[in-house]
Amino acid sequence: MWVPQQLPEIAGPLKKAGLELSPEQLADLTGDPMGAVVSLGGCTASFVSPQGLVVTNHHCAYGAIQLNSTLDNNLIDVGFNAATMGDEVSAGPTSRIYALDSIEDVTDQVRAAIAAAPDALARTEALENLEKQLIARCEAEDGYRCRLYSFAGGNTYRLFRNLEIKDVRLVYAPPGSIGNYGGEIDNWMWPRHTGDFAFYRAYVGKDGKPAAYDKDNVPYQPRHWLKLADRPLGEGDFVMVAGYPGSTSRYALAADFDHTANWAYPVVGGHFKNLVALVEAEGRRNPEVEVKYANTIRGWQNAMKNYDGQLEGFRRIGAANTKRKDEAATLAWLRRQGPKGQAALEAHAQLEALGELARQHRERDLIFGQLRNTGVLGAASQLYRLSIEREKPDAQRESGYQDRDLPSFEGSLRQMERRYEPGMDRQLQAYWLREYIKLPADQRIAAVDAWLGGNDAAAIEAALDRLAGTELTDNAKRIALFKADRDVFEASKDPAVQFAVATMPTVLQLEKEAKLRAGDALVARPVYLQAVADYKRSQGGFVYPDANSSLRITFGNVTGYTKTAGSEQVPFTRLEEVAAKATGEEPFNAPQPLLDAIQAKRYGGLADPELGTVPVNFLSNLDITGGNSGSPVLDARGKLVGLAFDGNWESVSSNWVFDPVMTRMISVDQRYMRWIMQEVFPAPNLLQEMDVAAP
Repeated sequence: MWVPQQLPEIAGPLKKAGLELSPEQLADLTGDPMGAVVSLGGCTASFVSPQGLVVTNHHCAYGAIQLNSTLDNNLIDVGFNAATMGDEVSAGPTSRIYALDSIEDVTDQVRAAIAAAPDALARTEALENLEKQLIARCEAEDGYRCRLYSFAGGNTYRLFRNLEIKDVRLVYAPPGSIGNYGGEIDNWMWPRHTGDFAFYRAYVGKDGKPAAYDKDNVPYQPRHWLKLADRPLGEGDFVMVAGYPGSTSRYALAADFDHTANWAYPVVGGHFKNLVALVEAEGRRNPEVEVKYANTIRGWQNAMKNYDGQLEGFRRIGAANTKRKDEAATLAWLRRQGPKGQAALEAHAQLEALGELARQHRERDLIFGQLRNTGVLGAASQLYRLSIEREKPDAQRESGYQDRDLPSFEGSLRQMERRYEPGMDRQLQAYWLREYIKLPADQRIAAVDAWLGGNDAAAIEAALDRLAGTELTDNAKRIALFKADRDVFEASKDPAVQFAVATMPTVLQLEKEAKLRAGDALVARPVYLQAVADYKRSQGGFVYPDANSSLRITFGNVTGYTKTAGSEQVPFTRLEEVAAKATGEEPFNAPQPLLDAIQAKRYGGLADPELGTVPVNFLSNLDITGGNSGSPVLDARGKLVGLAFDGNWESVSSNWVFDPVMTRMISVDQRYMRWIMQEVFPAPNLLQEMDVAAP
């Protein structure tokens, strides 16, 4: 996952793989084609027309689809297709499109601020204060959103400035029986046959500047947009992805890996499975729950399956042993450096100690964190914290509670009623309270114990009965508290607010402890990770930083692979396989118009000459992770050939240990997207807008 600045350095491998553009062109992040790539703040997308049309994954637009769904008009099931721009609907007040404007290296400023701080807590606070100053300066001009990124453990810091488009509208989403074909059964699996795509449109004020949703806003006109490929993609062809991968941990300590593999993934994944079962059971009794929690449950399902896949992958490739061997080799190399290697050895030892300290109360931190962020308890805790932070000057508030954050904060409050149901919330609260009373005495929190008033099922039921009286179930009451002063909360008799007030001192103390650890890590981590990079270079390897949600480029070729059982996997799936998989039952309930078109061999001029049919999904050996969903897959000339949406089961462990032999990215082919929009769920207006009208 190369940072764009590295591309000229790896020009040789890029050309060898088949790139026809110059690496320098790709390194121009506001030029063509990179200027068309945007972030959705958790997924990636790209402009595909001069009228602000944006393409991404169906699962990335799922929250917007769910938000606009009702029992009578469930867009998750029936899809959405705006006949005109006037029919496009808001993706929600918190939906954003971030278009990269500039990148500034601020490493020297950050290092100087950290070095001048007298102790661990002061170092963390110095970094936070400088970050706020840099962001405030960066956002001085309206319409921009800025973020400071740390690379390689703090060896480099860059400030990214993005145009923040606040009026995002849903334009087109195929029915779930196309966009989520195969559901959780096929998630992370190959072969795959999913039409995982959807369209948004970016809107701005009439002056061309970002503005909140308004019916009079106009489509944003990007400087660059991607053109759909005009030549067929085939096996062995060069492909690349530009996107915003969330995080990887390839340079993490072996002890951190062991914690993840032996505790975090099994335990958190187990909780997610329990929560999914709770919501699914209630959803069968109450269709309102099924609609309102659809996006939440999908997130849990994806995470728990990902964790299971990673754990299986760790065992298959012996990841724990590999991590320990790699770390031991680095440490041995440092020891051979004599006095030159001592600082890095000491930094490694300190990072191990800090990790152990953080893990001492991991059960408490997980359960308390989930409890205080669930439903009305979460709303009360956030609102009370906002009232505390508002007493400070804006520059001194915690991130997330500054003036720049308040529009999204308020938007989330207003959206809550579309993703919340009191009876379901009670069950989720009960789940975490039951987990809480299982904690050993040294993991308990005095404030929670006092609020709960007991240590058994009866105490939990009594607490839940009290919570049922909260007024935070009412949207108007939540919005009223958005601007309330601290004393309003501290005088409140509302049970959810009382929980927030009672537990806030503990929250603040735990945050301080975390900042102390972070302050020590700010000194140790860059020293050790620089040593890791130096060691890898000494062995002739290329070095790239772990993913951190900043823009990255990955490249390779269309190729199949051999599964562990020995079966050869071809790189393309075909239209006829969609029909062969159809059972009429979810998640293989392909819609009848799709099956009819396949039966009639109505390929619409989109059949691949080699395959003799329309390709659906394809494999390539590219390196992606969460956050890359919706990323444009580009050919050697920078044309759009598909959208990244998943990885194969064998690749999920690559967040920690990259396995080039088995790692494959799964993409939806743009020819399948066009076929759906032409023959099954027609959108001729959008095809024409993208200059690919039906032949």
